[in-house]
Amino acid sequence: MASLTTFKFMAYRRWAQIFSICLVFASILSLSTNGLKLGLDFTGGTLVEVSYSQKADLSAIRKQLDAADYNNALVINFGSEEDVLVRLPQSKSSQLGDEILATLKQDFDGEIDLHRIEFVGPQVGEELREQGGLGLLMALICVMIYVTFRFQYKFSIAAVVALIHDVVITLGLFSIFQWDFDLTVLAALLAVIGYSLNDTIVVSDRIRENFRIVRKSTSLDIINRSLNQTLGRTIMTSATTLLVLFSLFFFGGEIIHGFATGLIIGVLVGTYSSVFVAANILLSLSISQEDLAIPLVEGSDQTDMMP
Repeated sequence: MASLTTFKFMAYRRWAQIFSICLVFASILSLSTNGLKLGLDFTGGTLVEVSYSQKADLSAIRKQLDAADYNNALVINFGSEEDVLVRLPQSKSSQLGDEILATLKQDFDGEIDLHRIEFVGPQVGEELREQGGLGLLMALICVMIYVTFRFQYKFSIAAVVALIHDVVITLGLFSIFQWDFDLTVLAALLAVIGYSLNDTIVVSDRIRENFRIVRKSTSLDIINRSLNQTLGRTIMTSATTLLVLFSLFFFGGEIIHGFATGLIIGVLVGTYSSVFVAANILLSLSISQEDLAIPLVEGSDQTDMMP
């Protein structure tokens, strides 16, 4: 399949390398100094879900909770304008939910029906952090094993480095801007690994195919050709995915706001890494036709160039 574009992607590989190193370094620096702003899922706290008999005034509810010394409360609509979800980082006691409900009922003429009170202890939050980190690590190990058997060990190194690059930068941006990091964002990170891997696999498959077919060409030219041949698919996949994610970001509500944010960042960074990071690593590892090419059979009618 002939490519419709002839961009020299790898001509900018040094600039891309510097750009990626700066982003990763800034992310690691922020993670080591500022850390992540962990949500209730990881730190422990209380969640109260109530239903008002009329439209709830979220600003008034926040002021009411602040006046009662319940600081940093997250107050959002949940499902409708009458349903309200209150999330508090405090984990003083399992009775905190009842106290919050009593506070909400003060100075309110209508009815407030309690739907759910959920208390998450610090120990549970710590277990979730450990299990989440272990899940990310296991995902990367499985990816490395899969790509090694599917392609070749140099491709597995390139794929895992690209995935680590995507995860670290996504985490770094959450740390730099101090966005809430909860289980939905962790789920987004795992989805980013799957998305980025899929994109990298498509590019890697075309690179391997071209190395086996194109006999008289340099590794740089073959990789550039492969990237051009998959560029249209990469752009269309990213564009349609981002269209859905931006819809979730703007219209999905605050509950999945972090999930949509993590995925948007991950898709953008993952698209970039499948083109400039993974391919760059392959060139750094001196990928060559000897690694992948199928030996020519005497008398075969194979051509020197792709059709």
